[in-house]
Amino acid sequence: MSALTLTLKNAPEQRIDMSALSCHLLKTLSITDIAALTLQSGKRKLRVDELFTIEGSDSQQLVIKNSHEKLDFIGKDLDGGSISVEGDAGAYLAMGMKAGDIKVSGNVGLYAACEMKKGYLEISGNAGDFLGAALPGNKMGMKGGTILVKGDVGQRAGDHMRRGNILIEGNAGDYCGSRMTAGTIAVMGQTGRYLGYAMRRGTLLLWNQPQLSASFNDCGAHTLAFLPILFASFRSLNTKFADVAQSFNRVQRYAGDMSEMGRGEVLVKL
Repeated sequence: MSALTLTLKNAPEQRIDMSALSCHLLKTLSITDIAALTLQSGKRKLRVDELFTIEGSDSQQLVIKNSHEKLDFIGKDLDGGSISVEGDAGAYLAMGMKAGDIKVSGNVGLYAACEMKKGYLEISGNAGDFLGAALPGNKMGMKGGTILVKGDVGQRAGDHMRRGNILIEGNAGDYCGSRMTAGTIAVMGQTGRYLGYAMRRGTLLLWNQPQLSASFNDCGAHTLAFLPILFASFRSLNTKFADVAQSFNRVQRYAGDMSEMGRGEVLVKL
């Protein structure tokens, strides 16, 4: 069977809720049933075949072509299968994702992979604010899985992060790793202000010296044997992080945030 391919006919005027098109929800549906599904668009409900041309039949391999930044909730609660997005994606991409993989060739909006549990998300462009974070009012963000961003990310990446890996090849905005309680965030580019603000535990791996607040203590230079092992686990990924397993083991370590538990760490490559 060929992948189920949805090609957006025209740029939407209103934002569109794509949550009904997650692979696990389509498993038992025929192509006719999928075409008849309705998607919320502003005050209206539109049939899938009004918005997209439909080709292929394998609903566990979903391809969204000519994608647009107003397509929200792509891959919400995804529990298996794969989604390939050719173009940009809107807000709440991979929200609550449980299994499977999602790849986006363009940029994505706010709250990508918020409260993600497992799975793999790859973003070739940039990501908006609150990547892998918690929804407003919640205390637990990303709980597992791996996010790879080849571009830049906005503010509050990994806010309230609980577990998992966020790999950023570009730059990260202000408050990266804020209020995180566990997990790993690696940034090859520059980081903004208030790095690790109120972090309790977890690890921030950096290629460039950050601006740290006074509540982080300099613990000196260290050779950490676990770092080559960690990066070796990324060798199967299409990323620059797959090539640094032998070179990233000597770091300058900072402990913090001492205004909280102080068990987090910022490791800067030497």
